[in-house]
Amino acid sequence: MQEPFRKKKKYGQNFLIGNTVVKRIVAGSGIDADCGVLEIGPGAGALTRELLSAAKRVVSVEIDGELIPILENCFGNDSRFTLIHGDILKTDVSALLREHFAGMPVCVCANLPYYITTPILMLLLEGRFGFRSITVMVQKEVASRLCAGRGEDCCGAVTLAVQYYAAVRKLFGVPAGCFSPPPKVDSAVVRLDPYTVPPVDTGDEAMFFQLIKAAFAQRRKTLLNSLSAAFADRADKERISAAITAAGLDPAVRGEKLGIEEFANLTKKMININLKTEDHHV
Repeated sequence: MQEPFRKKKKYGQNFLIGNTVVKRIVAGSGIDADCGVLEIGPGAGALTRELLSAAKRVVSVEIDGELIPILENCFGNDSRFTLIHGDILKTDVSALLREHFAGMPVCVCANLPYYITTPILMLLLEGRFGFRSITVMVQKEVASRLCAGRGEDCCGAVTLAVQYYAAVRKLFGVPAGCFSPPPKVDSAVVRLDPYTVPPVDTGDEAMFFQLIKAAFAQRRKTLLNSLSAAFADRADKERISAAITAAGLDPAVRGEKLGIEEFANLTKKMININLKTEDHHV
């Protein structure tokens, strides 16, 4: 039987098939009967159905207009379900939460398109919306990057940014054959539990993220050379070297070897040399 919709490459659509994976996602997310769920990208509704069986309320945001009538036909009669046709990256998440989840703990569940995984995660984390948990399906390699430890080859700027905002752990892997159409790579489900208070005191979050971005921009460079290139118009190399040394670090170390604790301490030392901060973007 022909499916009533066309999966679109521009949205990175790969829909889950079968019940095993969606049941494991919901079980691992910590969702319960008193909890609301913000679902991003419900697709054909496989995960939506399982979420409605476990949660008090589900609000699903779907970008693809062709899927809206399909989802409404499946779940529109359930008073606990709300469907929003829109792009989560252009959605006022704070207003959405106030309107649909007032006084309710909220979890996020999503099967994220690979090409916009990082922007969506950073939107959810940087907004500090108070989510109980964020459980997402991502590309296997992205999951490894999000969960990486200090100094691991797959550790990058996004690793430290995400781990500043949330405790991260991989729940389980998902083979490509669990999707229709099957992607060219395997996936994994990752759970993020946002911190109420960050695990480190940076003294200046904007500077903290600037340092991380600069340190990972050219991984093979020493920390001193990376920061000197990034901050050339704001401080000379000697002052930057002094700040690195004051933080208890070797100027010749590579930034990829540092964790969020070292970057937080370095941020405080860089503040002392009166660098002007700018907006950060991971």
